[in-house]
Amino acid sequence: MDTDYKSRTRKKNEDKALQRLGEQLVALPLGQLETMGLPDELLTAIELARRIRSHSAKRRQIQYIGVLMRHIDPQPIETALDRIRSGNLRK
Repeated sequence: MDTDYKSRTRKKNEDKALQRLGEQLVALPLGQLETMGLPDELLTAIELARRIRSHSAKRRQIQYIGVLMRHIDPQPIETALDRIRSGNLRK
């Protein structure tokens, strides 16, 4: 059996987790985002999501942020968010 195989359900769950992570990034202040070292394309998508007021358009933008996050390692972002939540803003 192929060891790289992922079921459709597993892929969907991973995508939803990335979208939830993206929602958390959209809620952060710009200063904290800049210290995370995110790619420019992702930062631009996050800034656009903040300006969108339509619920369905914002949902689509969050999905797009999830797509962008598929191409980067989410672990450093999760670690930085944990530090921010715990109050330790230093690296």
